[in-house]
Amino acid sequence: MTRAMTWRFALLLLTIAAVSVGIGFGLDYQRFMATPIAVSGSRTVLEIPKGTSLYVLARRMSDQGLLQRPYYFVALAYLRGEQRGIKAGEYELTRDMTPPQVLDRITSGRVIQYSITLIEGWTFRQALAAIDAHPRFGGGGLATLSDEALMSRLGRPGQHPEGRFFPDTYHFPGETKGLTVLGRALVRMDHVLAEEWEGRRTGLPIAIPYEALILASIIEKETGVASERARIGGVLVRRLDRGMRLQTDPTVIYGLGAAYDGNLRRADLRTPTPYNTYVIEGLPPTPIALPGRAAIRAALQPADGDSLYFVARGDGTHHFSATLDEHRRAVRRYILDRR
Repeated sequence: MTRAMTWRFALLLLTIAAVSVGIGFGLDYQRFMATPIAVSGSRTVLEIPKGTSLYVLARRMSDQGLLQRPYYFVALAYLRGEQRGIKAGEYELTRDMTPPQVLDRITSGRVIQYSITLIEGWTFRQALAAIDAHPRFGGGGLATLSDEALMSRLGRPGQHPEGRFFPDTYHFPGETKGLTVLGRALVRMDHVLAEEWEGRRTGLPIAIPYEALILASIIEKETGVASERARIGGVLVRRLDRGMRLQTDPTVIYGLGAAYDGNLRRADLRTPTPYNTYVIEGLPPTPIALPGRAAIRAALQPADGDSLYFVARGDGTHHFSATLDEHRRAVRRYILDRR
């Protein structure tokens, strides 16, 4: 065999070897693409801090046992042009996901969503306590702030916080702060109140939206059955129209604050506070709870009728009366006789 033939034969061998290696890598890469990630259990959470590079992420996933070939994952991202498309956050990965599906997930921004529900009728302080108690906020300390400090942080200095946060379920990614959720509830209440104000009935004894919010909070606390909201709103609006005191127990209880021990006494009804509607004329100075949309609508679109009084029956519903005599009989029947 001549030297030229030897070189050609060697080159052929090298070419065959290179092709074989290439085919081997290609087949291995295809297996990597089709093989689900190694998740212990049915699912796991992958947390990607802000600023994490593709290479650091691939190595971290390898260290966690999720990937066997981290360099293939890097190659996959480059081949798809997603090497800079990774988004920070928490992602749920399941054991049936392949590397391409993982890449789709972490470049889509479909992070895990948590939720918190603010309940209709809660006070502002109850809502703060619930946010602080949520495990994702880790005792954020919102309840330790004064009303003034908190509203200043929310960009509303000088506003009283009670009633200004819309009760609803709020979804948020893991890195969200409790103050951010509170700010969303504040803006949501602004929008809901503005929408309901636009559809208000004419001739109401309510001059501004904030007064509607105050009245709605009283309706929220007085209502045990949803179907009665508009009727209770009608009673309260008619009392305001006629210059009658509202005389609602929830306002008295709110005014008592920490002094309220669960029992409302006759002496409490005579104790002057800015919120005691047995003593003051008109509305209290602020809302007394977080009203929902239905309560706001009941304040602005109250039911027609002639009732001026209502008393709880003890089953969540109320007896409505048009005259004081009828009301006194209802009080005797549903409260005094029961005692």
